[in-house]
Amino acid sequence: QVQLVESGGGSVQSGGSLRLSCAASGFSSNHYCMTWFRQAPGKEREAVAFIDTLGRTRYARSFQGRFTIAQDNSKTTVRLQMNRLKPEDTAVYYCGADSVNCWLQSLDVRRYNYWGPGTQVTVSS
Repeated sequence: QVQLVESGGGSVQSGGSLRLSCAASGFSSNHYCMTWFRQAPGKEREAVAFIDTLGRTRYARSFQGRFTIAQDNSKTTVRLQMNRLKPEDTAVYYCGADSVNCWLQSLDVRRYNYWGPGTQVTVSS
């Protein structure tokens, strides 16, 4: 079974940085992709950045420049480097994965079948 586990969340002051990680396991092949999403209370889940196993990336425009997604090829881990954090970045950050429609490089939450439990990021002013 597919398992995703996020880590690296915590509390940080405005302007600070955090590095999130998503460890994936249980995929039957190397054909899968992952996207970082975030969800604040009362808001819809929104995409942050996408990456596939070939290292191709795509960012939601709001996060271009501040956030960077990358994969560690030594293990099935995807990281999200978040810089210059703002209070509005406060949310639960989730790792979503898909093994069917990765060619779309989709930032649509509905395309993702697997989810980790999330990691809380809190940015104070």
